[in-house]
Amino acid sequence: MAEFRPCVVIPIYNHEDTIAGVVESLNYLKIPVLIVDDASNPATKNTLAELAQNNSTVEILTRSENGGKGAAVSTGLLAAYQKGFSHSLQIDADGQHFTEDAAKFLEAAKNQPDALVLGKPIFDKSAPKSRIYGRKITHIFVWIETVSFEIKDTLCGFRVYPLQAFHNISTQVSLRERMDFDPEIAVRMYWEDVPVINIETPVRYFAGGLSNFHFTRDNSLMISLHVSLLLGALWRSLRLIRNAVKRNFS
Repeated sequence: MAEFRPCVVIPIYNHEDTIAGVVESLNYLKIPVLIVDDASNPATKNTLAELAQNNSTVEILTRSENGGKGAAVSTGLLAAYQKGFSHSLQIDADGQHFTEDAAKFLEAAKNQPDALVLGKPIFDKSAPKSRIYGRKITHIFVWIETVSFEIKDTLCGFRVYPLQAFHNISTQVSLRERMDFDPEIAVRMYWEDVPVINIETPVRYFAGGLSNFHFTRDNSLMISLHVSLLLGALWRSLRLIRNAVKRNFS
């Protein structure tokens, strides 16, 4: 890659109380921030307008209709690619992620620019048990779908994408648009031989914090996703097994 040129992509839907703090905590990176407004409420729009007015590194991308986290992230990543950025640091707008680790994520991406850098969450006592157990089930599916233990977590919204690889995949398949986007793109990148780097990072849950995860809808979408990915893995099984053997013995 000729130049490492990163930016930040933050999807947002009605997190007007936390977004300013997230952006401020990322100022030390001194890189552009693209915030994708997924048709948020007026209060959030006002907050975003003020952020953009007071911070020259912030650009707001506005979606006319709410499409879900995946749709918002895809909008941001494709916009970043078109603007000539090489990598995008994805982070959530709710303040759960340890932004001090962002520099570590970007350094890993700079050192291995073709890799997908994934956050591996370190949970404290605030983490709901249902989220922790649900992750374990997802991990099992992902390990089967990749015939590998290389991906440690596919649900953490703190990661760095190599944008060329993302663009290539996005032109080949119609990616999921809600919470099922995060695991899908990680698996599909692995299928395309994108290396994976896992970085441990704390994740915090706040009392009364806004979550856009809808238990019934999003779990149903996760089940649908993994059925689709398992079928895709079956079709790719010989190549996945061959690659797994190559990785383990190289």
